[in-house]
Amino acid sequence: MDINIPKTRSAPVAAIFANDMKFYDRIPELMPIKPEIKDIFIASEKLTEDTAIRNATLQAAYFMLVARSYGLACGPMSGFNAEAVNASFFANSSYKANFICNLGYRDGENPFPRLPRLSFEQCCKVI
Repeated sequence: MDINIPKTRSAPVAAIFANDMKFYDRIPELMPIKPEIKDIFIASEKLTEDTAIRNATLQAAYFMLVARSYGLACGPMSGFNAEAVNASFFANSSYKANFICNLGYRDGENPFPRLPRLSFEQCCKVI
């Protein structure tokens, strides 16, 4: 989105969080007790994509929690041209851009108040 361009250009750091669509190549190294699990992912592109996106997003969220604990402001965004980012940064690799996060220190007060949030009861069901 055009609205994100000035934000990204003015940020001291813009991190690209990506998914490795061939993460399963590291399974024998990282999960030596069950290296055959790699074959399950090779056989299912859908399972591989779902798993890569989920796990990479969780890792990126941990990164943002740590960054915020150091006093940094984080501006994650998904409104960008992923094809252009992939072509520029991940050509000839198994990585695909997930989202971009601008990092820096706040410059004054946040001009946008926090938006309303659903209560736990509105968005969760305990079974």
